[in-house]
Amino acid sequence: MARDIASNLKVRQLSLIVALSDHGTTHRAAAALNMTQSTASKMLRDVEELFQAALFERHARGLKPTPLGEFAISNARNQLTGLQRFADDFRARRAGGYGTLKIGAIAGAGLDLMFRSLANIKRKRPQLTITLHGETSDTVLNMLENEELDLVVGRFSSERHSQLFEFEPLAEEKLIIVARFGHALQDRVINDLADLVDWPWILQNQSTPARKALDLAFVKAGLRSPDNVIECCSLLSILSLVQVSDAVALLPSSLVEAHLKAGLFTELPMLSEIRLEKFGLVTWKGEPLSEAAREFADLLRMNAANGDA
Repeated sequence: MARDIASNLKVRQLSLIVALSDHGTTHRAAAALNMTQSTASKMLRDVEELFQAALFERHARGLKPTPLGEFAISNARNQLTGLQRFADDFRARRAGGYGTLKIGAIAGAGLDLMFRSLANIKRKRPQLTITLHGETSDTVLNMLENEELDLVVGRFSSERHSQLFEFEPLAEEKLIIVARFGHALQDRVINDLADLVDWPWILQNQSTPARKALDLAFVKAGLRSPDNVIECCSLLSILSLVQVSDAVALLPSSLVEAHLKAGLFTELPMLSEIRLEKFGLVTWKGEPLSEAAREFADLLRMNAANGDA
């Protein structure tokens, strides 16, 4: 009679499944988990007997996950991540702290709103441990999907994410075209994108909402896309490249505000704006937030309503 997986699977076995995937051999996985190779081999046999399926193919050079093994490994990672978060929160509460909060935010999406809300919650919960990850939409939403984050401030970048997550709009974000201070275009009147199409551009990758908005603007203007392009997934790298080149870039105004004030960048005003959909709060559908995440979400809503975005 088959044994029930949920009631018989142990944390140590989950760790072994993941270690075997990461390290590729029983010997290296056993060393990583501080156990003997024979113990790891027996544990793997026990796990496969429990699952009644082979999780790894055995080859001369090591182990390769089967399709069922890939499914088991993915779920094992999620279970271990959730358990680690629980352990971290428990230790913090036992020590008189207030747990952890892991936030993902696309760079530039309402930085003022994000930072003000972070300051608010730290004043209320000084011992709350906060981790902020600022990346592209794809990256932070994938981290949320892998349960590495509690919530995300950003936008959907794919239909798949819209099926997994709830989206609550918070505020709009202004995009502007910038160049380095002293650029040849600095004192010219920019009527439309036709005045910029032949200049070099630093562009975000094609999956980002800002890049999609720019590409659409070129299409609507009846123009080809720029030919002289550097495509970059890092906004910090884009900022640096604009400073040392003749390239122009479309960036969130909140991201370049300090560069404009410092005289490093110049804005190239246009008659027609390129707009993005509102950014917002992204959370799992049907999943309750932790106490700290729920409080932070409320602060985001309050600050957005007060116009602090």
